[in-house]
Amino acid sequence: MFRLDGRLALVTGAGQGVGMGIARCLLAQGARVLVNDIDAARASAAAAALGAGAEGLAFDVTRLAAVQAALADRAVDILVNNAGNAGAASFDQLSFRDMPAAQWDRFLDVNLRGVMNCTKAVVDGMCERGYGRLITISSEAGRVGRNINVSVYGAAKAGAVQLMRHLSQELGPSGVTANAVSLGLMNNVPAEFSARLIRGIPLGRLGDPADIGAAVVYLASDEAAWVTGQVLVVNGGAQAG
Repeated sequence: MFRLDGRLALVTGAGQGVGMGIARCLLAQGARVLVNDIDAARASAAAAALGAGAEGLAFDVTRLAAVQAALADRAVDILVNNAGNAGAASFDQLSFRDMPAAQWDRFLDVNLRGVMNCTKAVVDGMCERGYGRLITISSEAGRVGRNINVSVYGAAKAGAVQLMRHLSQELGPSGVTANAVSLGLMNNVPAEFSARLIRGIPLGRLGDPADIGAAVVYLASDEAAWVTGQVLVVNGGAQAG
């Protein structure tokens, strides 16, 4: 079950962290994977570390022309929109009142427009071939309200999820599904904060990239052919419901 042999996947922002973990899981199930990163050296290094079937592919998801040029001769079957946070910029956690309007675009561009750009670049080919999987990596900040000063980031993530819902209705007749995975707290936080965060997670640990990769493999598989327009929450049981 859940085999992906013969499929070509693109994972954006896969030069490290969760994206690299997703790429590793897709490779393990037989897919070939384009490992995207905005940094060419990081994309190449990640692909080399992942091994056979992985290919580094550098481009900036926020630039539609660059995305289209990079994917012009690629028949992508599975798109995983993972690039996020604040892109190449620092992730400044500021309240909406304190955040200058000039900083909004760093969140909107990568978390929403980047998803739109990559989807635009591959969706026609998917429809023509009668098969495709659009999977967007979201965040619990885009599903529930949080008092941690991430309002613009959360709004962008929510927008990308809603895009998937609409596309599920538009593209279903063409054999293309569109879903999202909503991430809880991951194990990329400083150790001094992790114990406090874990107390709010019923399963007693922070998330690992492999947890997210497994969810993506399911949504990419033939076994999920009747799943579309959904948000799969992977958060260790925090904020159930």
